[in-house]
Amino acid sequence: MRTHMVLPDELVESIDSLVGKRKRTRFVQEAVREKLRRETLVAALEATAGVLAKDDHPEWDTTERVAAWVRESRRQSQRHPVRSDVG
Repeated sequence: MRTHMVLPDELVESIDSLVGKRKRTRFVQEAVREKLRRETLVAALEATAGVLAKDDHPEWDTTERVAAWVRESRRQSQRHPVRSDVG
């Protein structure tokens, strides 16, 4: 899809000096994709902030207990690998 955008001259000049005029579109596409990825991640983090309460997970009280919980979770995962042919 084609679209028309207005960008400040200095921004276009900076892009062109970095990647060249012939690669301007690809550069802007990649920049927009990266910005969308970041904004989507921020929105997901904001939407899920606070869903895990410390009081609900005493196994996460200290860094040592968290490390032990991670080790045990990994051990269990190794004992019961996820099957890729399911579903």
